Order: sequence, then structure tokens, then C-alpha cells
Amino acid sequence: MTESMNFAIATVLTLDTVEKRGVLKNQLLRSSTSIGANIREAQYASSRADFIAKLQIALKESNESEYWLELMANTQSLEPDKAETLLNTCRRIRFMLIRSIKTAKENA
Repeated sequence: MTESMNFAIATVLTLDTVEKRGVLKNQLLRSSTSIGANIREAQYASSRADFIAKLQIALKESNESEYWLELMANTQSLEPDKAETLLNTCRRIRFMLIRSIKTAKENA
């Protein structure tokens, strides 16, 4: 399983334990599951430009997910250890996406 899939699963399972903050939960759920979906779409891109565009969308979604995780951590909507684990994974994915986009652009 890919790191983005593992991140999506961990986020879904973690959010199942959160009772309040429905809007925050929904925003995080959407952005965190979108990362892997866009990476998956990039695998079947019709061109290098399409590939890069899909990865850039995934990068934006990872940045958004990081925002929602930080907000939920700072409002005590998530337990600190769960928030930190998810944040670390999200940041790793973001760094991998940045490197992948850079490589794809250099080899264009």
C-alpha cells in the first residue's frame, strides 16, 4: 500500500473517533483522501504536463491537509499524539511530491 493510501486510511480512522468539529472533519477528510486519488490519476496521465498537473493538485491537497491537521491540533479536536503522527506523514508525502514534481520538470 502506498504512503498516501496509508495516510488516507489513518485519517479516516482517526476522524471516526472525533465527535465534534464537523466542518473541520469534513474538510480534512476531503483533502487527505484527495492526495492519493490525484497521485493515482497521475499514474495514467496523458502527458508529462498532465502528470505534473495531477501531482501539483496532490501537493496542494497535502498542504491543505496539513493546515486542517494543525487547526484541529490547536483546537484540541485531535489528541496531540494522533495529530503529530498524521502531520508527520502528511509532511513526508508533501516532500516526496515536491521532489517528484521537480524531477518531472527537470526531465521534461
